[in-house]
Amino acid sequence: MKFRYKNKQIKINLIFGIVWFVYGIIKVVITDKLIWIDYGWFAFSILYLIIYFYQKKEKYLTIENGIIKQNWPFGKQLNLTEIKSIKYFAGDLILKTENNELIINRQLIEENSLKDLEFELKKLNLNWD
Repeated sequence: MKFRYKNKQIKINLIFGIVWFVYGIIKVVITDKLIWIDYGWFAFSILYLIIYFYQKKEKYLTIENGIIKQNWPFGKQLNLTEIKSIKYFAGDLILKTENNELIINRQLIEENSLKDLEFELKKLNLNWD
């Protein structure tokens, strides 16, 4: 099961990517003497566009084969059977095991996907703090 990013989050990255690209073009056209840092706006643009396409293609979380995984580079994963507690804190869901914890930012997850996630986590019959 996959849990999607909010469309608002994805669109913000697209808008920032376009804005930085346009600003970079304006900076290159208007400025007579460019320094290397003026090209940094294109780097920002590319970074935001990469994030946009990555979030569009990949989902925020997946639950497959008894494992919950964050789908971003260096994202954490937990075995669902090892989860000892689930806690709400500052709008986030914190899943704890003996050795690790996984923090899920609920504000990044699409509303329908969030309901599905909470339904899946309630199947674990754990205490929710």
